[in-house]
Amino acid sequence: MIQALAFYMFALITVASAVMVISARNPVHSVLFLILAFFSSAGLFVLLGAEFLAMILVIVYVGAVAVLFMFVVMMLDINFVELRQGFLQYLPLGAIIGLLMLAELLVVVGGQAMIPETAAGGSALVPPAAVTNTEALGALIYTHYIYLFQAAGMVLLVAMIGAIVLTHRTREGVRKQRIADQIARRAEETTELVKVEPGKGI
Repeated sequence: MIQALAFYMFALITVASAVMVISARNPVHSVLFLILAFFSSAGLFVLLGAEFLAMILVIVYVGAVAVLFMFVVMMLDINFVELRQGFLQYLPLGAIIGLLMLAELLVVVGGQAMIPETAAGGSALVPPAAVTNTEALGALIYTHYIYLFQAAGMVLLVAMIGAIVLTHRTREGVRKQRIADQIARRAEETTELVKVEPGKGI
């Protein structure tokens, strides 16, 4: 019963926050909902017995969201004076998301503390006692799902190449550095000697 309630709670929060990520007009709100979606997904991984995936999701993705937010602020040219003035309007939403994340932590930790057998019951990903969670996950990915894993890698590779091509496309009015032209320049092309008579300016 506790597992079912926790699953539906995490799943509902994940779906709702994912919808809010793409529907929120404010980029700050979108990032906050994205953090909540990752955190709720980590709770679902904990319920499945995949603690390693849950920790990776929190450490890598939630930790990288802060860097993403930094780049968004840098690229959008946000006025920091107005951002500080509007801090109070973000406070209620941030407090609600923080309380939801705290409630999720209490459900996961409290449920395992009160009923220890729920942490290992009814999960297909729970490894035997002699095999660690990370080893069981690696054996599952690189044996049964190796082709899907490689296909996901190819999709990411194509996306990365596409991003590079779009970034380096030829555009008018954009000045680029040309190393060969810089090396081939001679001193007489870049400097000019001017003889100034005494008492007179240039």
